[in-house]
Amino acid sequence: MVQEKNDGINKDMVLPPIQQKRPALSWELKIKKKLTVPTCLGKFRPFVGQCCHQCTPDSLRKKLGQNSSLGFNNLLSVNETHTRYRGWLVRRVCCMLFVSGCKAYASPVSNRLERVCQSNRVKEALTAQHKAPEGGDCRGQINSLSPFLPLINTCIIPGLLRFVGWVMLKMGASMFDSIQVNLNHLPALHTASQEGSLLVYVYIRQSIMDCVLIPLVLFCRSLRVPYTICPFQIYSHSLRSILQRIGVVLLPLTEKDAEMDSLYLPVMTSLVRELLHEGQAISVGVSAESGQGCQWLACIRQLMKEGSVPDVSLVPVGISYDCVPKTKIQVGLSFVLQWLWSLLWRRPGGSVRIHIAQPFSLKEMCESGRCRVDEWLPLQDLLLPVILHNRAESVFGQRRMSWLLPSSHYASELKELATERDLSIAITLHLIFSVTSSMAVMCTSLVSSLLLYRHRKGVSTSLLCHDVAWLTDEVLFRNRDVGFGGSLVEVVHYSLSQLAPHLIMAAAPSRKDPFIIPRPSLAATLHLTLQAQIVTHAFISEAVGACAVSAMLCEVANSGIGSRVRTSDVNGEEVTSDMEFDVVLCQSELTEKALQLCHLLPPGFMTPCQSSQSFALDAIDCLVRCGILIMEEIPRDVPICDFWKREETLTWTTSDDPYQSDSDREDEELRSYKISQPNQCPEMLFFLCSMLAGHLRALCWTTTGLDHLHTPLPEAEFVAQIHSHLCDTAHKKKRHYESCSEEAAYTAVRTLIDLGVLSEECQKEGVFLGVTPLFQLSENRQKLHRFISQYLYN
Repeated sequence: MVQEKNDGINKDMVLPPIQQKRPALSWELKIKKKLTVPTCLGKFRPFVGQCCHQCTPDSLRKKLGQNSSLGFNNLLSVNETHTRYRGWLVRRVCCMLFVSGCKAYASPVSNRLERVCQSNRVKEALTAQHKAPEGGDCRGQINSLSPFLPLINTCIIPGLLRFVGWVMLKMGASMFDSIQVNLNHLPALHTASQEGSLLVYVYIRQSIMDCVLIPLVLFCRSLRVPYTICPFQIYSHSLRSILQRIGVVLLPLTEKDAEMDSLYLPVMTSLVRELLHEGQAISVGVSAESGQGCQWLACIRQLMKEGSVPDVSLVPVGISYDCVPKTKIQVGLSFVLQWLWSLLWRRPGGSVRIHIAQPFSLKEMCESGRCRVDEWLPLQDLLLPVILHNRAESVFGQRRMSWLLPSSHYASELKELATERDLSIAITLHLIFSVTSSMAVMCTSLVSSLLLYRHRKGVSTSLLCHDVAWLTDEVLFRNRDVGFGGSLVEVVHYSLSQLAPHLIMAAAPSRKDPFIIPRPSLAATLHLTLQAQIVTHAFISEAVGACAVSAMLCEVANSGIGSRVRTSDVNGEEVTSDMEFDVVLCQSELTEKALQLCHLLPPGFMTPCQSSQSFALDAIDCLVRCGILIMEEIPRDVPICDFWKREETLTWTTSDDPYQSDSDREDEELRSYKISQPNQCPEMLFFLCSMLAGHLRALCWTTTGLDHLHTPLPEAEFVAQIHSHLCDTAHKKKRHYESCSEEAAYTAVRTLIDLGVLSEECQKEGVFLGVTPLFQLSENRQKLHRFISQYLYN
């Protein structure tokens, strides 16, 4: 943990002035009388953004001894001190002077088009399509690549870049209250740039503003502006022309359509190769749900394997919003004009926090061998024996998520190519995890998580303030940064003002403070769920462990035995009261439940350099650390911790096996846990279980929805019908709207495909999905439903 300096850093951390000048509220005064809170939340901030100590120890070693906190900088707070000049006139044009003083690196196109055309990869693709001109005429190749010409000719013009940067700084003040940038790892970026390292920035796609903020931050810090691969479709010709002259690579096809084009991948791989040869930086966005964007990292990995690129430094970038801006996939000129007009009338929509993490070597990550893919198994091999045959022990291994990288990127499914594909997927999963770990937890995320998972039926403002303070400490304790500061009352009031359209706030005369309820609608619940996702990532180990405990309690409840039960080898004892959690849980069974749940998690929650078994053990240990579980003491003559009195504990043996241990000869101690009895324990347990309830419930509803589908169906239509079924189910129940988002439907369908419930069949019209013969039996679908629903607490 690094203590913040009191040199103005906290001044940038407090809430915007527009919120501080508001009139005092009655409930605020009452809370101030009741609570004594520190003037600044999060005084001790964790040092986030360090690279993995297992996969990239050499890259981490470069940062040792440099862990001094440099604080934050508000990108929108530009004044005369940021320029070389002073005076009243400078204060009026300081933003223009600041932009003119930023260093802009020119990037001329030169002969890039000819080099792409002459690459062997493009020539082979043209020959396969019978489009190769006779005699290898370059002009004929250019004609064949005409759809890709604007993309290849993308460049960076310094004058235009400065003008667009000035416009975005002016417009950013109308969109956001502040754009806070963590400065801790920027010196490492400057050092890497001076050493000539090839930088690839990786972020998680949330909004079109992601493509704007990263180049803007780097430009304002006089770093090389990267070529940004934009997944959005821009239809305005003039807007496309401007963007392509400031380094925005606009794809000619959507990413799904591009997979069907045999020329797309060779051209894009050759373009990435030429950009890296020119020393340019690249910015790539990855979707955590569908894996879109993974192909760009696979291209870079393939270029390194071929020897075209010696090494690349990957830079995870975490971007956190108070409220994620809504954007369309297809953007036209009318949309841009409407957006610009709305900026003139609306108030700024929250703050943004940007954490640029420490760069690390991709070559080192691949050669370290920590991201092992030889233990990856299909999900059906891991879970089907448990689901259908009720086998007690799970198969050791990790889930293979091949769908994150389309098979079209590899010509054949040979074992070596399949290993390379899995390694590229592992790198992508590790980057998703690194980016998510670098993202700050905003105050709106804390309030959304509390309202969704702890106070679904409503909460008073004073109790919400207590819970926000508690949850902030818990987040910081887990080495996750928070994106806010100021007094507790200001933080809660600011969060409620940002989330006001999605909440119901009532103040009765008889109550001392207002009562807040999340609005029971689809749009409101999905918005709160989106904001609360980062909190779920921070508590994922505890959430998995809590769901495992819930599954064990479900087994006890279904067995019809009283609450005082030992699920280990000890006989159960019936009691009259069922209100107390007097249950003893066996460690091995509890770990098995957690391990099985790990395989059902969406991508990005686990790092691939950690085995599922280790993650499951950590999940149980986390429940012990946070006080939910306590170890059951079994009476014995000699305590477990007293090693001196245990027989043959310190005897030495001689062996040639370097991995042999004296502890291997001892019988494994059977450990068991009890649920803690304090009053807050059940509430904390249910709070953690609720974090994964939306994903698990979507899986259950998708399983039951298979009865109403007439398969096979095209993949897009299949997912659309499942999404419609999830929405209909939620509307009938009038709750659980967090389980019916499009992302939840897509993730549930992909999970059922990996489980072997659904089969993929490639036809001329595309990929069709259908129910496999094994799960056409209603009995097997019911077994699957029971297996998933055991983790949903009741």
